[in-house]
Amino acid sequence: MQRVVSRSLHLSACSRSSQRYSETIDRIIRVDHAGELGANQIYKGQLAVLGNTKAGKTIEHMWEQEKVHKAEFDRLMNKYRARPTALLPLWNIAGFALGAGSALLGEKAAMACTVAVESVIVEHYNDQLRELMENPDFKDHELLATIRRFRDEEQEHHDIGMSEGAEQAPFYKALTDVIKFGCRTAIKIAERV
Repeated sequence: MQRVVSRSLHLSACSRSSQRYSETIDRIIRVDHAGELGANQIYKGQLAVLGNTKAGKTIEHMWEQEKVHKAEFDRLMNKYRARPTALLPLWNIAGFALGAGSALLGEKAAMACTVAVESVIVEHYNDQLRELMENPDFKDHELLATIRRFRDEEQEHHDIGMSEGAEQAPFYKALTDVIKFGCRTAIKIAERV
């Protein structure tokens, strides 16, 4: 009888651990999918305004990488049967508006937008990597490698934005602070909704 109770408690603890692990993966996939969709829309909006300018080729290069990121998170949504955020339609509109709006302020402002968004995303991916590596139940090295690779590409986008004169944008500090706040808020919402 004691072994049955002990085994039952062990299975119950394993089940709770497995459920927390599953909820963690669901949250990570959901928020990263939403973020990559938003990033695609930002670059799409920037390209709609600046497509025929010197910055157009740079924006197009970054957008091509973001398309790969989004496609991979589409695949991971199916693999893990993760629930997408209910706010995808809002992310579509808000991302495009942010991209086009920053581009309307000029090439430097578009690059400032890129720097702000990508700095938050790099920080977010680093937080996720730490969380996954500290979880003894996490064994999916493919997901870890994907997040690392995307983090590195987002850092590259940040660095491109800096080299393209982001800091020369009018009201750079205020602009990037507002965008960073918006990105952090969007992340928190997408993790839950």
